[in-house]
Amino acid sequence: MPPEPHPCYNALVRVIVARCSVTYEGRLGARLPEATRLLVLKADGSIAIHSDSRAYKPLNWMSPPCVISERDNLLVAENPKGETLRVELLEVFEDHSYDLGDDPGLEKDGDEAELQQLIAARVQTLRDDFTLIRREYPTDIGPVDLLCRDGEGRAVVVEIKRVGEIAGVEQLIRYQERLDLDTRLAPTRGMFVATRIKPQARVFAASRGIDCVEVALDDLRDHDTPHLKLF
Repeated sequence: MPPEPHPCYNALVRVIVARCSVTYEGRLGARLPEATRLLVLKADGSIAIHSDSRAYKPLNWMSPPCVISERDNLLVAENPKGETLRVELLEVFEDHSYDLGDDPGLEKDGDEAELQQLIAARVQTLRDDFTLIRREYPTDIGPVDLLCRDGEGRAVVVEIKRVGEIAGVEQLIRYQERLDLDTRLAPTRGMFVATRIKPQARVFAASRGIDCVEVALDDLRDHDTPHLKLF
């Protein structure tokens, strides 16, 4: 009798380069014919099969919770939904395990929250006569990043993005429409602020009378006045 499969539990990340074929059975059937591929068995219980194309996206995979068992040259992953992924290892070129340790997670450089905080602390860098009314000014469709007044006393709605796209301009327009219902603020002006504003967004904003300002994150972090580009 062939040996019984045994669970393939591993506190390490296992990386296999092998000539293999893959069969999936579940909501539908799928098969990867014989080829050389990269297999990644992670400590979280997942398995992913990659080729040297399609960038980060695997050809097939199974996410936890699943149970991976191994017998001879066969890896079998099964999950509670009744799905099964079978990998037949025809020729193994590399098979190594690694302890990656704890990962601190992705730290984004200059996310929108940081940009908002930095700009709120020095709104005069957007325009010399600006004063801040409030950060996260509430509306019935969500908070406005910054609400300011200019030297003429006019309310200015400021929307801040890392990368300025048309969707961000549309969001700003919706906020202006809501705030224009308040006679204490109407009519508002709009200002779209980002580290980079795409040309289509800039054209759309200009058509709605919205000012566009590009900011440099490193300059904002300095104590000196940032270099801004007003379009």
